[in-house]
Amino acid sequence: MTPPTHVDVAALGAQRAYKLLTSAVIPRPIAWVSTVSKGGVPNVAPYSFFNAVASEPLTVLFSAGRKRDGSPKDSLKNAQETGEFVVNLVDEPLAEAMNHTSGAWAHEVSEFDEAGLRAAASLRVRAPRVAAAPVALECRVTQLFELAGGASTLVLGEVLVIYVREGLLAEDGLIDAAAYRPVARLGRDAYATLGRVFRLARPEV
Repeated sequence: MTPPTHVDVAALGAQRAYKLLTSAVIPRPIAWVSTVSKGGVPNVAPYSFFNAVASEPLTVLFSAGRKRDGSPKDSLKNAQETGEFVVNLVDEPLAEAMNHTSGAWAHEVSEFDEAGLRAAASLRVRAPRVAAAPVALECRVTQLFELAGGASTLVLGEVLVIYVREGLLAEDGLIDAAAYRPVARLGRDAYATLGRVFRLARPEV
């Protein structure tokens, strides 16, 4: 068997290493994070360094990098200042709008307006949610961790309210993946849909 190629991350450089990592760790769920600034400007932007990370309390996490000038991205700045955010999950019909909001828009610009998205009021937080999102999670910031070097900050949030679009819940009260049609992030400019879904029962030991 031919031994695998190995890459020294330090020699590769940060940008190349990032691209290699994100082409290997796939598919990644997308947190379409909506926030509101202290001045009342709504913001929404996608983050693929995201996942559900704990059940008690129910917790999700996303990682926000810095802008090219070193300043915090709007999602991070708003979450830091208000202590709130909403994770909107992305399905196939929303993929293009989600991608549009990934642009480097100015802080005073609402990506909701730029992408033609309707914002809906949340129940427990000030941040609006994407009205068309199949699933949305209202969150309260619980912890912020700046990673070594200061290039990224982990934002942990306790999930307070879960919105599920009508028609997505199966008879067992859980979301029907086939009806959901979520979009996931791959490497480069690539995205993926679910494709084949299969089940494996957990072994009884």
